[in-house]
Amino acid sequence: MRAKEMDNSTEIVSFVLAAYGNIGNLKYLYFSIMLVWYLSICVSNTILIVVIYMDRRLHEPMYILLCNLFLNEMGGSTSVYPLLLSQMFSDTHEVTLPWCFLQMCCVYTCSSIEFCSLAAMAYDRHVCICYPLHYNAIMSTGRVGAILLLIWMYSFANFIFSFSFIIPLRFCGNVIDKVFCDHHLVIKLACSVSVLASMSDLFFAFVTMVIPFSLILVSYVKILSVCLNTSKENRHKAISTCTPQIVSLSNMFVGAIFHFVDSRFDVAHVTNKVRIILSVYIFVFQPMITPFMYGFKLPKIRASCKRLLTRTEISADWKKNVSVSRVRLKYTDKK
Repeated sequence: MRAKEMDNSTEIVSFVLAAYGNIGNLKYLYFSIMLVWYLSICVSNTILIVVIYMDRRLHEPMYILLCNLFLNEMGGSTSVYPLLLSQMFSDTHEVTLPWCFLQMCCVYTCSSIEFCSLAAMAYDRHVCICYPLHYNAIMSTGRVGAILLLIWMYSFANFIFSFSFIIPLRFCGNVIDKVFCDHHLVIKLACSVSVLASMSDLFFAFVTMVIPFSLILVSYVKILSVCLNTSKENRHKAISTCTPQIVSLSNMFVGAIFHFVDSRFDVAHVTNKVRIILSVYIFVFQPMITPFMYGFKLPKIRASCKRLLTRTEISADWKKNVSVSRVRLKYTDKK
């Protein structure tokens, strides 16, 4: 235990992430798999952000919200994977308090942004399907910008309020039975905890999941009511548009439930490897699902990727032809 003596008391200056255990030579295999996975997440989301940025045809509210979602996926993954990869080669699996608190800030803020972004996207589809003639007026550029600003401010303020209960705590233990810093497990290590502090993660879960989910539910109920009164073709179009959001939201809830159960309940009967997989489920699968469910699956984005790729090939061919022509011209002049 890393600690320092102050006024005849012990102050904890680092936490031990005990869930790693002793993985032996398997750390090289795990490191390779997680590194490839992390790079795949970054590359796939970056490609989609660049495509949306470069193609003016995609400068629409739906794709701007998607761009924010892709950016958040990279941020959430970066808050977990670098520390995860470095800890695989550590013998002590220690992380200092500032880094632990920084990771919690990034992880929980990005999780809140994810749910809020899904709520904003559901509202966007609700306006598009229920009020198609007024869509451009309602979802103006200024309105979309205000929604994005609200999402980030709401998520950050949400975490800061919950985290304010942790700052004054003094810790009597430093072993966290997870592979990343968990809000509730950190609070459990405190020497004395108030009722408000012990319930702060439940408050965070409520404003992060329940409120956005309620907005999503209202949007989908209105979408469903409109779809039932339209043609079969319009119903199919609406369902195909909303399906990725439903799949993504379901996956997020599954990951959040795994995380909540592992943190608050005794799951000692579950093997350590299964617990690790379940605890990082939301950070492993969600960032990889999102670019394919919302990005490469959409016809407009696929078409945009082809256009940009074709434009690059044409540009390369044009430069090659110009250079060949110049060589031929110089050869003709010498003759």
